[in-house]
Amino acid sequence: MKEIVIISGKGGTGKTSIVASFAALTGSTGSRLRQGFVGQARLGPHAVLADCDVDAADLHLLLAPTIRRREEFRCGHEAVTRQADCIGCGACLARCRFGAVIRSDGKEDPRKEHAFTIDPTSCEGCGVCVWACPVKAIDFPERVAGEWYVSDTRHGPMVYARLVPGGENSGKLVSKVREVARTLAEERQCDLVIVDGPPGVGCAVIASVSGASLVVVVTEPTLSGAHDMARVLELTRHFNIPAAVCVNKWDLNADMAGRIESDARQAGAAIAGRVRYDRAVTDAQVRNRAVVDLPGAAAGDDIKALWENLEGRQQTKETV
Repeated sequence: MKEIVIISGKGGTGKTSIVASFAALTGSTGSRLRQGFVGQARLGPHAVLADCDVDAADLHLLLAPTIRRREEFRCGHEAVTRQADCIGCGACLARCRFGAVIRSDGKEDPRKEHAFTIDPTSCEGCGVCVWACPVKAIDFPERVAGEWYVSDTRHGPMVYARLVPGGENSGKLVSKVREVARTLAEERQCDLVIVDGPPGVGCAVIASVSGASLVVVVTEPTLSGAHDMARVLELTRHFNIPAAVCVNKWDLNADMAGRIESDARQAGAAIAGRVRYDRAVTDAQVRNRAVVDLPGAAAGDDIKALWENLEGRQQTKETV
């Protein structure tokens, strides 16, 4: 099984549109005979999709999935005051350093001068208030930080997740999405997992790329794009993961696109291809489609060439 992860140094470079097009190129829920990633012919889709950009997942907007399984994601803890047991002493307020404890008049209980509650959005789950409460009136349950889903799309199965507003993402949810996607690929005998990774170089990105077969870095022909790409390639070198670079909207600044590709080669990355600026990409997004589904789209042709280049690269490695 191969696993390709598409990432970027920052958000908005177009990686999700490219992933959606890869999904369209690798399979369909119909019975058309397609070519496998390492050359085997097979019926139907041969890839499982995973959206690991859990802070702002949007691949589902283009692929319109039908959810087959839904599971809670729990991460960290939150403090919850049991009002019936609280004596209103204020020990929690005195020790909280995150402004999470809210004091109000104890009008509902004449025994208390003040009532204290904990704002779940502000609570950092440190547990100091739980330790400080003299009557142990504060519970410390696991926090529900979001949900993850197993779904079917018109281009094959997909696993993705959503965090609740302010939900913690330490990479644990990303790892869960990848784990479920790999298991699903094994069950359905798919030979490829395509991951839409998060932007940047933080722990969520590390959780997305660890152990991947190939990382594709999507960047733009700008000075900040060159800087962000360099940081991402430094990350892939550190973890010894093969990397290839794609310059999206390269024709907006051809000189900078050439400079970025030169920098990428010096950093040890391959050049996967270029994608032109094309309003058809926006048209496809409005229609909830991949750009390769639109006839005559220039960007669609470029992404097809990009995919063929990546597929040929992996087939060569498999043969060797």
